[in-house]
Formats: sequence, structure tokens, C-alpha cells
Amino acid sequence: METISSYSLKKEPTNVEVQQINSPEDAQKYMRQFWGDDIEVYESFFLVLLNRQHQTIGYVKISQGGIVGTVVDVKIIAKYVIDSLASACMVAHNHPSGSLRPSEADKAITKRLQDVLDLLECKLIDHVILTKEGYYSFSTEGLL
Repeated sequence: METISSYSLKKEPTNVEVQQINSPEDAQKYMRQFWGDDIEVYESFFLVLLNRQHQTIGYVKISQGGIVGTVVDVKIIAKYVIDSLASACMVAHNHPSGSLRPSEADKAITKRLQDVLDLLECKLIDHVILTKEGYYSFSTEGLL
């Protein structure tokens, strides 16, 4: 007989403090803590989950790739949003090259995420691209 699996969200305590996110500057400062020296080595993509007041309630590393890209699976992001009951979220990835210009792929995944999250009644408040020296905010640039 074939059986099915049981799924659950495993919530683990961390030393990352709750923070109120009021601006793209707040978002990039908060998200920067998830990178270390590797910000110039390989590309990683993170999701930060927020409540209705835009306070952080959790985070997850979605993927880690190579020096020119990483895979972002919208279904995995949707699962974390649903399981955490997040009302809003923000995403970030780094560009090891140091370029702050979003690629067409960056723009496409942002639009796709926004469309899917809207269906889930979760607002994508920003997508931040980080480099060692700076950041790019899709929200600030009017792309969200």
C-alpha cells in the first residue's frame, strides 16, 4: 500500500531580533545580516516574513547558487508565506559582481512573485539587491 507524507512548518528560535520595517533602508539593513564575506562569492536568495505591522516574524534562505545566479522557486516561497500566515514579505539577493542593476531575470521573478503573493493576500513590499557597497530597491525604483 502506498502512503502519503505529513508536512509541517518547523519553527526554530534564532538570535535574529524582531524589527519594524518602515523603508527600503530598513529592509536592506535588516537583510544584510544574512550575508557575511560570501556576499562577493556566490549568489543567495532570502525571504523575510512580516506581520500586518511590517514587523519581522521569520526568515528563510530560499537558495544558494553560483557566481552568476541562483534558482528561485515561487512554490517554495508561497509555502513559507502560507505556513507562517505572513501578511507581507520582502526578498533579497546579492550580486557578487558588485553590479546594482537588476537583470531581466530579476525583474521577471519579482513580477511573478508579486502576482502569486497577491493571490495569497500577502504583499511583497520590496525586493532588494545587495552588494558589498550598496543596494538596489525595487520598491524605491517603482518596480513594485
